[in-house]
Amino acid sequence: MKQLLGAKICALTLGAMLLSPVTFALEAPTGRVILTVSGNITETNSAQGAQFDRDMLLALGVDEMVTETPWTEGINTFSGPRLSALLSAVGAAATSNLSVTALNDYSANVPAKDAYDHNIMLAMDMNGDRMSVRDKGPIFVLYPFAEDPSLNNEVIHNRSVWQVKSITVE
Repeated sequence: MKQLLGAKICALTLGAMLLSPVTFALEAPTGRVILTVSGNITETNSAQGAQFDRDMLLALGVDEMVTETPWTEGINTFSGPRLSALLSAVGAAATSNLSVTALNDYSANVPAKDAYDHNIMLAMDMNGDRMSVRDKGPIFVLYPFAEDPSLNNEVIHNRSVWQVKSITVE
């Protein structure tokens, strides 16, 4: 009877853990900060908001996307974390609006909903090579153009920010 009761308690505890939202404390970056997320977020690691170095972003999970873009030649394989994973890590609401800013201060508004509806990638590598600033890096907001040709329009092109340095969650 004790074993059965213990198994039930264990199962209930595990079930509660699985149903609870996953949150974790953001560690301070140990490498060069390449992305700062600020605004309406619950998880921070600096006075500026949530700062990420390359390794921290890659730790969110790396995915691949094979696609062509209007700004690169041919079909390429991009890799990096999904924007949805970043939003989850910083505690941003899926209904938020994001102001994504590039190194040259170009800024675009991206609905957070797009991260989930279109599985947006924060591309950091192209064809196995780290994306440099010259090659639209260190971070490129990438929509799956090959998967969904309807995304190949001016609105989405404007949201596809490259050389991303910061995201403000509104």
